[in-house]
Amino acid sequence: MAEFDLYFSPDVINHSVPPNLPPGREGRKLYMSTFLTAFPDLQFRIDDMIAEGDKLVTRWTAQGTRTGDLMGIPPTGKSATVTGIAIDRFVNGQSVENWGVFDQMGLMQQLGLAPT
Repeated sequence: MAEFDLYFSPDVINHSVPPNLPPGREGRKLYMSTFLTAFPDLQFRIDDMIAEGDKLVTRWTAQGTRTGDLMGIPPTGKSATVTGIAIDRFVNGQSVENWGVFDQMGLMQQLGLAPT
């Protein structure tokens, strides 16, 4: 989480975090901490990175075991692997705008929380 302060501007505009979170970097940290609490062994792998102009596109894979609560849902003990894509716009070496998507339905299915 300490890397967030280096990577994201304090006033980053997050286009993909829930609207009930605070704006900027603090909201992004809260969103990520939700998943780190639910998946304490969470690991990310960068599959591809493409940079053009002031934007960086990152295709990633995350894997972890759900041993903590996730948004009020008790732990399942199941492992899951999800993929996602993030696009960041940089100014002075920090992300000032972020868009991201990941396979939320696939995650819920792997955890047994949604039908396959």
